[in-house]
Amino acid sequence: MTRICVAGGTGEVGREVVRQALSGGHTVAVLSRNPPPEGSPEHHDGATYFRADVTTGEGLAEALAGADVVIDCLEGQSGKALRRFAAGGALLLAEAIAAGVGRAVLLSIINCDQSTYGFYRSKADKERVYARSQLETVTVRATQFHSLVAGLFAAGSRVGLIPVIRGTRFQTISPADVAAALIEAAVESPAGDRHSLRTVGGPEIEGMRALARTWKRVTGARGVVAVFPLPGSMGRFLREGRNLAPGERHGGETFEGWLEKRTENL
Repeated sequence: MTRICVAGGTGEVGREVVRQALSGGHTVAVLSRNPPPEGSPEHHDGATYFRADVTTGEGLAEALAGADVVIDCLEGQSGKALRRFAAGGALLLAEAIAAGVGRAVLLSIINCDQSTYGFYRSKADKERVYARSQLETVTVRATQFHSLVAGLFAAGSRVGLIPVIRGTRFQTISPADVAAALIEAAVESPAGDRHSLRTVGGPEIEGMRALARTWKRVTGARGVVAVFPLPGSMGRFLREGRNLAPGERHGGETFEGWLEKRTENL
């Protein structure tokens, strides 16, 4: 079996990567700035956790030792983590090469290079770092997670309004389906391309208003579905459907199915 090092293995997708990799019989190391304590939801028995920081390099060599592949699920939402997101990827890859790792798989966002939004730009910058690496790399772009739209609806419902962005559709996907795609890319036989890019999308394309109605019905939440414009480049990105991949419906778990199974997210 493969020894997989999961960078960011305590996040939403990272936890699923760890769980599925262990279930598949792989050896798993997890690097995180704050390793979870045993017994917490983020901790998986059977995985080895390392305290490591891709912004400084601390602990990376220990976490990557003996790994065949590294799966990068790290996020940089704001502040220093966002500013150093691409540089952190370069440092992780350099340490992976030094450790003799054979492949690196990066989790990214669909068409992130077509947006000027800061978080998306950081993803695109990191993709370019991976594409220039001496290491064999695979970048897996995913459509938005089910939890993104569910979180928007939940936040708005607290004040009685369930927000819908005018003219937008989503092809949301479950973290479990994204994790499966990352693991597949990690363990598959070499295809001959040093760097490759693929996209995974959810099983359904739905208008945001329809998603809001589904969320209300499944959760029983109260609130008025309210349609708002989203100005600027992100609004244009969504209205033009650049968050969709109609030909890449890889996910099997629908938004409604995910909601019904994961009541803790409601």
